[in-house]
Amino acid sequence: MAKRAKLDDFRVPFFDGGKGAKALSLADFDPSSKPFSAGSKQADRERLTAYAARLDEMQERLHAQRRERVLLVLQGMDTSGKDGTIRAVFHEVDPLGLRIATFRVPSPDEAAHDFLWRVHRQAPAAGELTIFNRSHYEDVLVPRVRGELTSAEIERRYAHIRHFETLLADSGTAVIKCFLHISKDEQRERLQARIDDETKHWKFDLADLEARRQWDDYQAAYAGALAATSTEHAPWYVIPADSKSHRNLMVAALLLRVFEGLDLEYPPAKESLKGLSIT
Repeated sequence: MAKRAKLDDFRVPFFDGGKGAKALSLADFDPSSKPFSAGSKQADRERLTAYAARLDEMQERLHAQRRERVLLVLQGMDTSGKDGTIRAVFHEVDPLGLRIATFRVPSPDEAAHDFLWRVHRQAPAAGELTIFNRSHYEDVLVPRVRGELTSAEIERRYAHIRHFETLLADSGTAVIKCFLHISKDEQRERLQARIDDETKHWKFDLADLEARRQWDDYQAAYAGALAATSTEHAPWYVIPADSKSHRNLMVAALLLRVFEGLDLEYPPAKESLKGLSIT
């Protein structure tokens, strides 16, 4: 009998401060696999609907309690589905207490500060679920591929990120990081679909083709960053993402597990409201 897949089978090994990062190869993860699929796209969507309803309840408790914080980081190559994941997983979630932060090329003001300055400002407040659509990891991935920073500078940034995420965890933030792992062939199909559909031209950027030509360099950069920054309090998970429905289901399952591990209860009932009748 085949071994049943577990979520933690897709967790990147934790960084060992004494020994450093364990070598990680993304080739060990099949982006086309669907280990948590319910059997069909329709069945996956039905299961996702159930997960989304449960997430809605848990997120409402989070916001009502205003004590815990949750941060979900979504990273991946172009077309890996960061926007699609947000739309699919959170369509049932009450927007109250839900916030999405997107990180693009730093503005002149942002670039004048340290690379984490703009990120820390977007960290979740008490009672918030915040989603980073791209994140502080852009500042170790892109510079590495473009050769803008030395290896020593990249390693220092990895250390800064580990310390930053430790600060978030120590301040009551549950951090979960998902690398949406697609294949080069799947990316080609998704980019071509954007070109073939005029209504999607706005989503296409010629810079995407340059990044695609550097595919292997970006895969190596991701592998290095994930290995150096996956920790017990801020783990990385590799999400097979060629299947959109499977991708959404797995991210929802991971997030739901995080929520269920928190002590989330509604605030005590108010004695002053008992017996009150509205006329």
